[in-house]
Amino acid sequence: MRILVTGAAGQLGRSLAAPLARHDVTACTRAELDVTNLDAVRSAVASTKPDLVINAAAYNRVDDAEADATEAYRGNALAPRNLALATAERGVPVAHVSTDYVFDGRGTRPYHEYDTPNPQSAYGRTKLAGEQAVREVNPRHYVVRTAWVYHEEGANFPRTMLSLATRPEVRVVDDQVGSPTYAPHLAQAIARLVETGAFGTYHFAGAGSVSWYGLTCRLFALRGLRTPVVPVTSEEFSRPAPRPRYSVLTTLQEPRIVLPPWEDALAEFCRALG
Repeated sequence: MRILVTGAAGQLGRSLAAPLARHDVTACTRAELDVTNLDAVRSAVASTKPDLVINAAAYNRVDDAEADATEAYRGNALAPRNLALATAERGVPVAHVSTDYVFDGRGTRPYHEYDTPNPQSAYGRTKLAGEQAVREVNPRHYVVRTAWVYHEEGANFPRTMLSLATRPEVRVVDDQVGSPTYAPHLAQAIARLVETGAFGTYHFAGAGSVSWYGLTCRLFALRGLRTPVVPVTSEEFSRPAPRPRYSVLTTLQEPRIVLPPWEDALAEFCRALG
């Protein structure tokens, strides 16, 4: 299968290389393909003639989106619409990655694919708009929602916490609970999904749930770090964009692809760091 991957320099984009290794993959970074430019997207699809496009590109600056929603819409809504248009014109499936931030976080049980989105931030609204555009434009789509993605390379929460471990203490929010997702596990799940032809919306996130505080405590224990971790509330650690207080994801969709428990994934991440 010929596959075009966008956002190839990101955490997920890099992670897709291994599980897609047996396919003929063209991986484009943002510099190589501006997915907000419809002409450029159409040209890339025409020249590569893919059997599938996987969109791993996104505007992920959650707080910046509050002040610059237009740019966030370009990256999270216009770009996937462009990819959906270019693929639909050629009868090609498209896989698009979305987020737990499409939910309001007021739930008390894990969110599944049939729960109603209600985003509370500009980032969440733009990501939901991207989902909707893909569904409306190309019926042959996979929309994959995930959460709290991290990798041993790039900017992400675990790496940030490790960089702060030289401080006398680290203060971490303990009233936001979610599903940490190791990018290589997400990539493996997507690679499995796109071979099924079972189009639709899916939740792929690390199994189980934990708060940012709990995640940091486990991370420091795995790394043998003794830096005290102090739990704080969201109000004490105010950010421009509201975060879901509870955004644990689960899946009901068949084929039911379940990622490893977040604890196992974090241990694998630590081993990869060396």
